[in-house]
Amino acid sequence: MQTHHAAATTQAQSALATNKVLKNTYMLLSMTLLFSAAMAGVSMAVGMPYGVGLICSLVSLGLLWFVVPRTANSSAGIGVVFAVTGLLGLGLGPVLNFYLTGFSNGGQIIMASMGLTGATFVGLSAYALTTKRDFSFMRQALFAGIMVAFVAAIGMLIASFFGFYFQPLALAISALFAVLMCGMILWQTSEIVNGGETNYILATIGLYVAIYNLFTSLLHLLGFAMGEE
Repeated sequence: MQTHHAAATTQAQSALATNKVLKNTYMLLSMTLLFSAAMAGVSMAVGMPYGVGLICSLVSLGLLWFVVPRTANSSAGIGVVFAVTGLLGLGLGPVLNFYLTGFSNGGQIIMASMGLTGATFVGLSAYALTTKRDFSFMRQALFAGIMVAFVAAIGMLIASFFGFYFQPLALAISALFAVLMCGMILWQTSEIVNGGETNYILATIGLYVAIYNLFTSLLHLLGFAMGEE
């Protein structure tokens, strides 16, 4: 009898801990998305050059890789998360201005990308939350795919500086990123639900990066598909 009671108590405590991580994650994610959007708006308003935006994005990657893991278990980690998301927002401003000025329907492309990103995130998150399915088996494949896509994207960026731009490959990379980010949303949410991720700072940054990359990938794909000059 005591064994069953102890097991029930442990299970209840685990559920409460999971719910707390989930609540904190979505609360912090909401704030970082709003902050990132505000920084993108500032960047667009001041007409930040593309090169400066690229530097902001590279600095944010440095913080993401080397600082976030070291501060995730302290209150300083929250500040680092806002720094990462704010810099990515600043870096996104020149990209959004490009679509607004380069296409007559640039606003529609941006809004369509935002809507599709939001719907995808809500749908995938709801599926992972309601089914509580364990997607941990996807982890290695996802990270391997992200590394391949990231290296390919860097290669495309370097080639573009020398005047070489192969659009079909660029579109394929964006499509690959979009698929991988959908997998990341499923995997990260599943980790929270099933107790695999107990740090809401790491969970937040994981979901934010997935949403950010999904949005930029869809922006590129929709810009090609429906862009009007």
